[in-house]
Amino acid sequence: GTVISKIIGNNVTRYKEFHQEVKMWVFEEIVEGRNLTELINEKHENVKYLPGFTIPENVKAFSDLSEVVRDATVLVFCIPHQFVPKTCDQLKGKINPKAKAISLVKGFETDEKGIRPISHAISESLNISVCSLSGANIANEIAEEHFSETTIGYNNLEEGELFKKLFETKYFRVGIINDVVGVELCGALKNVIAIGAGFVDGLKLGENTKAAIIRIGFLEMKQFMKKFYGGIKDETFFESCGIADVIATCYGGRNRKVAESFVTTGKVGIIK
Repeated sequence: GTVISKIIGNNVTRYKEFHQEVKMWVFEEIVEGRNLTELINEKHENVKYLPGFTIPENVKAFSDLSEVVRDATVLVFCIPHQFVPKTCDQLKGKINPKAKAISLVKGFETDEKGIRPISHAISESLNISVCSLSGANIANEIAEEHFSETTIGYNNLEEGELFKKLFETKYFRVGIINDVVGVELCGALKNVIAIGAGFVDGLKLGENTKAAIIRIGFLEMKQFMKKFYGGIKDETFFESCGIADVIATCYGGRNRKVAESFVTTGKVGIIK
């Protein structure tokens, strides 16, 4: 979320159609005896979650979600998937009826009815249009402005082009495709493959085995999406959200690291 605020904060100053201030909702925490929002606004740096990187001064951190969405016509969701339902409940009746959203959330919403894409959950809860963004996007590397790509899935071309303008930089290239769910599900399911790749690494089975797991997993991911969701485009799997994200996550992602650690230590831990 902080990395994306860095990109958006810089980009809105380049285009007249965007308001110059970007409001970022931050779950309030006490860091070094002070509120995290105060530290972000004072130092222009997320000292806890992205230390060492400057956030543009036009990005303002707020702990009040209502204040962040007031009058906003563009909403960017970048929170853990398990907090989406509660967050949407807090937003009902408070957002601009003309608002459009984009989801960077990885995962599914799960309840007694089964599983569904996060974009569907947001759209149905708030009655707004939702695009999706996903790709080979390990956050710290983007913060360091190493070149990478991402993919935006849209239902409406005009919205896809709007979000491309909001996110694209010289080091962060954006591709757009008419496939919201396809882009989103690639970002969720690739983590399953990465866990398998991590097990291979932990068991020291070698690169041949790892390559096989990646290929088989990628094929099964495609089969799953085609079977349970209509309109998934074959081209989506060859965008950054597809094969590129699978490769990046299977070699450098947290799910791979956790799975490898489980094999080598027998313990489950969170690796940042």
